[in-house]
Amino acid sequence: MKIDRKSLELLENHSLAPYGMQSSQSKGRTHPESEPAYRTCFQRDRDRILHTTAFRRLEHKTQVFITTEADYYRTRLTHTLEVAQIGRTIARALGANEDLVEAICLAHDMGHSPFGHSGEVTLARLMKADGGFDHNKQSLRIVDELEDRFPNFHGLNLTWEVREGIVKHESEYDQSDADKFNPQLRGHIEAQITNVADELAYTAHDLDDGLHSGIITLEDLGEIEIWKSLTTDLEIPCHDLEEKTRHRIIRRLIGLEVTDIIDISDQNIQKEGIASVEELQRLPYNVVSFSKSLAGQNRQLKDFLFAKMYRHYRVVRMAAKAERVLTDLFTAYLGEPTILPDHIRCNFARFGEARTICDYIAGMTDRFAVEEHKRLFEPGVLP
Repeated sequence: MKIDRKSLELLENHSLAPYGMQSSQSKGRTHPESEPAYRTCFQRDRDRILHTTAFRRLEHKTQVFITTEADYYRTRLTHTLEVAQIGRTIARALGANEDLVEAICLAHDMGHSPFGHSGEVTLARLMKADGGFDHNKQSLRIVDELEDRFPNFHGLNLTWEVREGIVKHESEYDQSDADKFNPQLRGHIEAQITNVADELAYTAHDLDDGLHSGIITLEDLGEIEIWKSLTTDLEIPCHDLEEKTRHRIIRRLIGLEVTDIIDISDQNIQKEGIASVEELQRLPYNVVSFSKSLAGQNRQLKDFLFAKMYRHYRVVRMAAKAERVLTDLFTAYLGEPTILPDHIRCNFARFGEARTICDYIAGMTDRFAVEEHKRLFEPGVLP
């Protein structure tokens, strides 16, 4: 039995909640294309994202620890895959479109510069007079302009709904700027699911990486409410943190938070009586959220991670190195553009020198940026 695109769309029409985005109702693509025989438009978008250069480079981009620190710690790629897995689980439970959620999740961090948040802050400073830098906008820029794979248009020509989900991605550290995507409307439910899946994933897994690295200790966590609750429920002695024990706690944390999101979001949807995608988007708040109780516990955990982990001297030292590397590269390229490869300089006419250089640096992996810095500034290293 063959299941073609029309069959898949029909399955969506019957299985999705009324507020779930049906691929057959997509607003379409900027450049009209015939859709594939055996994939919906959102499945095609997911696959196009998966095959990009920008997606592959996430393997060697920092989450918190620079990728040369060790092989264990999360990278942007592993974080992205974890967000997609969590997002699909929530989408399935709430009757949202799993494929649309997965596509947005896979693309949501493609615009990140090397060296994590410190790299983004550095590029934003360097580009202040030339339009700034924001990784959400850069993610959209990558799929709309920079991935050049098709003969008749630039970018990936993704559907409106995936692009809207990328640009309306928001969290505590990311604010959306959806000027061209109905800014009066909130993100559809699939975009909202991506937001909470991202927050859940980085909080839980930064805690895991912090414990594994030794930056965070059991003594540090003694007053953290959610940690005490988890270890009590699992009957784990306060002195026990073997590797398997740590894995049990992180699993329980993720499971607890996913269940909370599903239950509270469903309550919000039922309370509002939402019967369409647009009704959900016109609400004055995001329906996909944590309960007040768990949101408060997460706030305490995030404050703890900021103080104990993100401001730890090892992490701050890496951030200082990252700022120097990216600043040196940007200054050198802008001062002497002929040191750039020909295929980069050819974009000057299209984007301008500063933006082209910013795009080039933002697309670098940690490792490439460090090696490029050596080639430009260390005597004896071949250019």
